[in-house]
Amino acid sequence: MASTTANPLTVQFIATSLPVGGAETLLLNLVRRLDRERFSPEIVCLKEPGPLGELLAQEMPVHSQLIGSKFDVRVLWRLWRLMRNRKVDAVVTVAAGDNMFWGRLAAKLAGVPVVASALHSTGWPDGVGKLNRALTPFTDAFIAVADGHAEFLADFEGFPQEKVTTIYNGVDTDRFAPRSATKTRKQLGIDKNAAVVGILAALRPEKNHELFLHGAGAILREVPDTHFLIIGDGPRRRDLEQLSFDLGISKSVHFLGSRDDVPELLNACDMVSLTSHNEASPVSILEALSSGKPVVAAEVGSVRETVVPDKTGNLFPAGDCQAYSAAVIELLQDETRRLEMGQRGRRRVVKNWSLDGMTRGYEKLIERIYTAKRGRQLSTMTIKKSRKADLTTASS
Repeated sequence: MASTTANPLTVQFIATSLPVGGAETLLLNLVRRLDRERFSPEIVCLKEPGPLGELLAQEMPVHSQLIGSKFDVRVLWRLWRLMRNRKVDAVVTVAAGDNMFWGRLAAKLAGVPVVASALHSTGWPDGVGKLNRALTPFTDAFIAVADGHAEFLADFEGFPQEKVTTIYNGVDTDRFAPRSATKTRKQLGIDKNAAVVGILAALRPEKNHELFLHGAGAILREVPDTHFLIIGDGPRRRDLEQLSFDLGISKSVHFLGSRDDVPELLNACDMVSLTSHNEASPVSILEALSSGKPVVAAEVGSVRETVVPDKTGNLFPAGDCQAYSAAVIELLQDETRRLEMGQRGRRRVVKNWSLDGMTRGYEKLIERIYTAKRGRQLSTMTIKKSRKADLTTASS
């Protein structure tokens, strides 16, 4: 689609902060790929920019430290002034919370033509809340990441169905692709023939790494040479490390922290797990499948759309450690089935969840709303001018 204006549309993506995480990495990939002839992206972090925000600051405007505390209402004025000064054409809030509320309210007061909210989870800890629901009339679009997630936003959160649109999460299928893992395993001190189970998730309570570790104990009793890679960092790290010691499995568990070699680490795995209490459509699953690895995941959110039982992996009831460990053991003991699932998962991601597809989705949505809004405003101005002319003629 050609640009709707002579200049690129200035689009501000508003987040609380940008630590290393799935939704944050999605945003980084998205803004980097937006067509610069049509869009000029900016990042707004209400708090600190975080590692990914600092990285993006080398490539585009990044505004941060706009809120002092949860009850700092002056953030509204700061955001309003920023949007007016930057002549913002579109605002996209990322995830639920304070940024969703203040970002949309400021955009409305600043007269920003396009106001959208991208949501990446379902329920705790990212519930929308009454205040955010109250701003529904100010919002042009609510962006879901999967078809099931779109239904959740309409049925549970109560957003008007006509305002909910699905833009599938996307991953770089060239970067996340099957490759040799010999070098990576050697660096990790893991034998090339050992079984390896990975989990890629921030160490936060909702990701339920506790179940992953308790499951590891059961798995080791059946497949003693298994290693467990925990990729990611967060506030639960110290407690989880202590739990691995308490369970007597610390020698088999590798806490790797935040890494820039995630594709290589995924290739070092035989399979990947996700044990979350809640999700929408996790990027980590897409990255694992794109790397040719089957996934065993808790059946939450829209996970079933990507982890198809007996085809790309297997599901277990959220919180059921016995079902989780049984599903992992079954796959670890069947190499042929693992490889088939991984190949099938790779093909599905390439077809349905590419990064380019996600980027085009955002571009089309923003341009469609902007064109419709500007068209309506122009029509209204024309009607007012016509009425004024009629009144002038009548009075004369």
